[in-house]
Amino acid sequence: MGRPITAPFIRILATEENQTGNTFRTVYFNLTDRDCPLYQWPGIDAAKREIFLAGGGEIRSSTASAASKDGGLETFAVMDETHLYVTDELREMRDVVVANMWKRQRGAGTLYLETTTMFEPGEQSSAEDTFAEASALLEGRKKRGSHKLYFDHRWGDVPDLADEQALRQGLIDAYGDALAWMDLDALVDKVYDTRTKENRVRRYMLNGKTSAKDAWLKDHEWRACRTSNKEIKRGDTITLGFDGSRGTTSTDKVADATALVACRVEDGHIELLACWEQPTGPEGEDWQVPRDEVDAAVSHAMRDYNVVGMFADPPHWTDWLSTWNNEFGHLMQVKANQRRPLEWWTNRPTQMVLALEEFHGAVLERRLSYTSPDDRVGRKAELALTLQRHALNARNHPTRAGMQVRKDFPKSPKKIDSLIAAVLAWQCRLDAIAAGVLGGPADEWFMPKRLR
Repeated sequence: MGRPITAPFIRILATEENQTGNTFRTVYFNLTDRDCPLYQWPGIDAAKREIFLAGGGEIRSSTASAASKDGGLETFAVMDETHLYVTDELREMRDVVVANMWKRQRGAGTLYLETTTMFEPGEQSSAEDTFAEASALLEGRKKRGSHKLYFDHRWGDVPDLADEQALRQGLIDAYGDALAWMDLDALVDKVYDTRTKENRVRRYMLNGKTSAKDAWLKDHEWRACRTSNKEIKRGDTITLGFDGSRGTTSTDKVADATALVACRVEDGHIELLACWEQPTGPEGEDWQVPRDEVDAAVSHAMRDYNVVGMFADPPHWTDWLSTWNNEFGHLMQVKANQRRPLEWWTNRPTQMVLALEEFHGAVLERRLSYTSPDDRVGRKAELALTLQRHALNARNHPTRAGMQVRKDFPKSPKKIDSLIAAVLAWQCRLDAIAAGVLGGPADEWFMPKRLR
């Protein structure tokens, strides 16, 4: 139940004076215009930069450095356009104000509100950090405890901007009630202006998550492969892809993830069956991959599905792969090689470049699909979100052999391992079709391939 706060202190933050004005001017207008109900509130002393409240309290706009905020007793803060908080000073300003509110958390129930345009990936803005925090909570990579975060992202999902009907609906979804004072036709005309860049349309007009300039897959390209009416079921004929890590070491405190992906041979639908990823925060220190759990997941997949092939990247898992080769190798209809049927080395540039090209082409032509995280609950939703995040984290890595993928930097916490596992599962599927696993002569099955 709401209750009065003694000496409330509301701070409105932004990167520059004009931006604080966007919010502060609205507050000022509501308190000083005779037609607004709040005008009747007694004891208000409103000035252009500061508003004093009856009984002791204030609303203040701020653009000064973080040092001037230290020691404040904020009870509520509004942080506008946090996608622009990209400098050390601006990020520190936000952190100091949040820390100030901890001092009055118990008595005043302090909280803050971030409002922002979608961020530019890779700029490490406060908005991007908040988005990452929400993703960690949604995917179960962070212990919730008493942490409370309300995250609301409205955007227009338009895979193909050339589809005007879909574009109009996407703009309606993105603008919501604000469309009442916008001109929808004018917005459409702006999108189709040849001088308007696609990335700006998706970010500023559709409020959609865009991709970094060197992203291997763009957000809308990957999302176009989502489906809500497909699910890999027990007994389906599938291939598996596996990419594993070893956890943290004494010299490397950031560990890669370990992922197991299934691909149904019949239609190319992929699902992340399991993923082990270093948790965020203190619980991630000295983290090790639970290898017994990984072994159990592989065994369960072999038991629950008709697995005709499994391609696994051997580094850090050669001992376990020896066991899996011994237990399951003779059952595989598709083999990486005769002596070690499950071992498929990603560090062989030529074959890896070809596998990536095949997968990338299948995404662009929508020949593969993946489970939509929006239509799942619980662990399945978390896994679908993880696969989506890993796929969009991949960056272009030109090599002499051709285009490969990598993280944005070597020790990055932005993992791509479930994408690599998906590429291996997809390549294993192509080999399975070529081997006639689906029945009939192999040449009766036509697999389109994009030509450059």
